[in-house]
Amino acid sequence: MVFAAPGEALARAEQVLRSDPTPLDASVAHQVIGIWQRDFGDLALALDHLRRARDFAARADSADREADVLAALGVALVHAGRTRQGLAALDRGVARGNGHTRARVLYRRAFASWVLGRHKEALEDLRRAIPVLRQADDVIWTARALSVRATVHLAMGAVERADADFTAAERLWETTGQEHDKAVAVENRGLAAYRSGDIPAALRLLAEAKERYDELGTPPFMLYIARCDVLMAAGLAPEALAEADGAIAALDRIGGQSTRKAELLLTAARSALSTGDAQTAIARAAVAVRLFSGQRRSWWETHARLVLIEARVAGGAASGRLVQDAAAVAEQLASFGAPAAPEASLLAGRIALALGWTADAERHLAVAARSRNAGPPLTRMTGWAAQALRARAAGSGRGVLEACRRGLDVLDDHRMTLGASELRARATAQGAELAALAQQASLAHGGPRRLLEWSERWRATVLSTPPTRPPADPALLASLTAFREIASRAEEARREGGRPVLALEREQRRLEREIRSRTHHTRGDAPGEGDRFDPARLLDRLGDARLVELAVVDGRVHILLCGQGRVRRFAGGLLAEAVAEAEHVQAGLRRLAHPGAEARLPVVEAAGKRLEELLLGAAADQLGSGPVVIVPPGALHRVPWALLPSLRERVLSVSPSAGSWLRARETEPPPGGRHVLVRGPGLATEGAEVPEVAGRYATARILEHDDAQVPRVLAELDGAALAHIAAHGTFRADSPLFSALRMADGPLIVHDFERLARSPYRIILSSCDTARLASVGADELLGLVTALLPLGTAGVVASSAPVNDAAVVPLMLALHKGLGAGLSLAEALRDARAALPGDALHQATGWAFAAFGAA
Repeated sequence: MVFAAPGEALARAEQVLRSDPTPLDASVAHQVIGIWQRDFGDLALALDHLRRARDFAARADSADREADVLAALGVALVHAGRTRQGLAALDRGVARGNGHTRARVLYRRAFASWVLGRHKEALEDLRRAIPVLRQADDVIWTARALSVRATVHLAMGAVERADADFTAAERLWETTGQEHDKAVAVENRGLAAYRSGDIPAALRLLAEAKERYDELGTPPFMLYIARCDVLMAAGLAPEALAEADGAIAALDRIGGQSTRKAELLLTAARSALSTGDAQTAIARAAVAVRLFSGQRRSWWETHARLVLIEARVAGGAASGRLVQDAAAVAEQLASFGAPAAPEASLLAGRIALALGWTADAERHLAVAARSRNAGPPLTRMTGWAAQALRARAAGSGRGVLEACRRGLDVLDDHRMTLGASELRARATAQGAELAALAQQASLAHGGPRRLLEWSERWRATVLSTPPTRPPADPALLASLTAFREIASRAEEARREGGRPVLALEREQRRLEREIRSRTHHTRGDAPGEGDRFDPARLLDRLGDARLVELAVVDGRVHILLCGQGRVRRFAGGLLAEAVAEAEHVQAGLRRLAHPGAEARLPVVEAAGKRLEELLLGAAADQLGSGPVVIVPPGALHRVPWALLPSLRERVLSVSPSAGSWLRARETEPPPGGRHVLVRGPGLATEGAEVPEVAGRYATARILEHDDAQVPRVLAELDGAALAHIAAHGTFRADSPLFSALRMADGPLIVHDFERLARSPYRIILSSCDTARLASVGADELLGLVTALLPLGTAGVVASSAPVNDAAVVPLMLALHKGLGAGLSLAEALRDARAALPGDALHQATGWAFAAFGAA
């Protein structure tokens, strides 16, 4: 019963011990309590009860009873880090047991061998146990043995064999009432999905397993490890680190298994390394190495040593000793048949290259490169990264570009299995090294056009196809509705008392986690190839316009000026200097949004001039007289481009990539030409421009007061020709897809926009911070604007800084006047800026707004 109804089994065992039991019954009861404490509670208590169970079994003079208890005790001792004692107990159990009982003990010894990373020994014991268990028609123990064999296969990279065993075990579990084991089976399917590269399925199955564990009240520490691995593969390393550290703390509180603590520390180290926190990774990995060593778990210890070396290299270390250590780890992992062996060889080669040891580097990289044609996506990418480094060391620019192309193709295929735009964006971080190598090779061996191609290859890829809309999931819709209600109540509490009720904040965070989790389960349905960027097509569609793409190679900005049938490169400044200057400008614009800050205007204008020198350089004099499109990297998305002197009086638009500008340029407006105007609550001017703007459009639909509720607003926005939304905007740097516009019933968030069949062809967001974006992945941007562009929106006007509500009104009226005269958003915005009063407040307001896209 302990894995069917754990709580009831524990209560029944305690009841037996209170009833003056026979030695045989006392042995069983103590063993049940010991197993419960071993797997779900305090390991010290578990060992105490299992030893007493062993003593009572000896008094009962039952060899099979004693063998069974010795097996449970042996596993507990292994989990406590007492490997030698645990294996000795298991060996005695095998010797004492007979037939069917011995097969059960062999299964437990195989389980202990799997925990220790001794995979060959585990498979040998399972080879002996499974036929006996099957012959005895022991469904439960056969299913357990198949599950462990599958897990061993996974550890050795044999995904197909693992999947077959997991499937066979799950069929057996369905005939039983073993609810905990059934939850483990769902968890195992999630692990198999992860190893086969299906991240959405893995997240969904692990979430289902967690729900089952929660119903049983059993802490799922193995599931936390699996979930952290999947989160890292999905680009969500900060979440993985938080989850691993939380699980370690929970394990410490209950005095749980030392083996699981070591595994969680290794997981935390990997997560910290993925977040770029080398020192935390070193600290966690070093403790994990010590624990694994003390537990005599060589397989695990070697994996922990790999992470420790990677973290030291990430922290700036490079030495001949580290090359030797990484090579030794690679050799040992290869002897284990571990899939991580190529990663260690790549690490050894990379360190050797940094030291200038080209011969050693070539040897290690050649070993790593063998993995490029087989295995899961990230393993193949490791191989292609090694091949690219080999080509660079050999001076072959063509070889570098070919390896980078093949590696990024692999990641493209993996990325497009993800339906959620957040996961697609974050997954690109795994291709950052390949993209950087390709850009460096393009700069050294190719012309400006090739650098443009490779700058586009891995920029704003999340915008190349729409996110997969989640199915009509009633639970997701209910969560979104509940989130709006709670967020609205929290906002009301802030207005009335300064702070919301803590319970509301907790519930809002819980609902956010639930919404994120459900959207992450969506599987992508777009092909991996996507819409490849073609420079010739771009140059043809530009006409008399100029497109300026800013590429960053080794921390320096390179300006690629596209137009008149050619691409030219100009030198820019350091990216770090430009980012710092952009932050100064943003601070200045925030000050200028309030009356009385006129003295700051010359300071802001001077900063704009410095930004032009850093970001346009000599290209500023070559822009011609036509429209200009700026394509900045993610780190520069907050630059107010209209502030730059050479751009102030131009028709100016901004795009996350040249490819997304092309797609916007070629997007056709919807038939019908419906215009939607929305006024949210709480604006200082109450959206004063909306009634006047409505008079310009015969088909305008105004949504305000109770009509401006999210479901109604979404229904009207779907497929509209133009939407103007006057509503408070909030940007969430911690979770950009919860950036929102405030409606009458609560926030309209990015997740809501992603449910539209087609977002408005043109959309104007007249409030603060609506163009703020989060830079994630390799060079991706998440926020309101980028959510709209893949969904059918060809043009957006939005603000990247706080603005003065009153000063926005004349800007918006002038903007719509231009649109009514047939101008594009960029043309109308230029004219609207020129029509504003010349004071600092209105000038700053005009600079804060930008036109995105090409409509």
